[in-house]
Amino acid sequence: MERVTHDGRATAYRRFDRGGDGPTVCFVHGSGGTKDIWKSQARLADRVPSVAVDLSGHGDSDDVATPAGPETLNAYADDVIAVAEETGATVLCGNSLGGAVALRVALERDLALDGLVLAGTGAKLAVAEPLRGALADDFERAVSLLHEPDRLFHDAPPEYVELSEAAMRECGRAVTERDFLTCHRFDVRERLDEIGVPALALVGAHDELTPPAYHEYLADGIPAGELAEVPDAAHLAMLEAPTVFNDALSAFLGRL
Repeated sequence: MERVTHDGRATAYRRFDRGGDGPTVCFVHGSGGTKDIWKSQARLADRVPSVAVDLSGHGDSDDVATPAGPETLNAYADDVIAVAEETGATVLCGNSLGGAVALRVALERDLALDGLVLAGTGAKLAVAEPLRGALADDFERAVSLLHEPDRLFHDAPPEYVELSEAAMRECGRAVTERDFLTCHRFDVRERLDEIGVPALALVGAHDELTPPAYHEYLADGIPAGELAEVPDAAHLAMLEAPTVFNDALSAFLGRL
């Protein structure tokens, strides 16, 4: 694990690099997650150098005192930019909240990018009221809701579910709620035509949190957008079907 200090805090990241000569990818996790969600993408390190970041308040990174919404999204964008500049990453691959962060960077910041991978995410990320309510006053119920079939996972082994639940509990209620409320206030549907780099919308076929239609919208709205679907997976397709996910990611990077 490495760290970069910026804006008065330290952001942690893990580097995967076994001599690949493709563009460096910065992987950005979703709500209540950490860099560990990308462990299966380390398999690409001989072809694709990459880094996986812990956003502020997650994993090994320092936290910020920002309210849910644009302020937090901007802080997370600062984390990603600091890691990307430190490591030379020019492709952002974001899952869910991480996709919102990637879109914010592409639309609002001056980071040189070669491409975006928007995996299990959307141009608008409304969060259903039952989940918002549970996040406010019954965190265990929220964790349970997220791990119902075809939400985070389609048909993952029980140990995957147990590890995911444990990771979310470790992240904690306050940060996880902040993440989801930040997603709930995110909406760039009217700005997709401003994205000036190629983008891959990559979705698990069974994802009910950010369904395939969200990704069709991204691919249609971004001028150089394209769509790929991962069968037999839901929201965390990078974990549930890593071979198919990695093949789609590699093919996209090969076209940049």
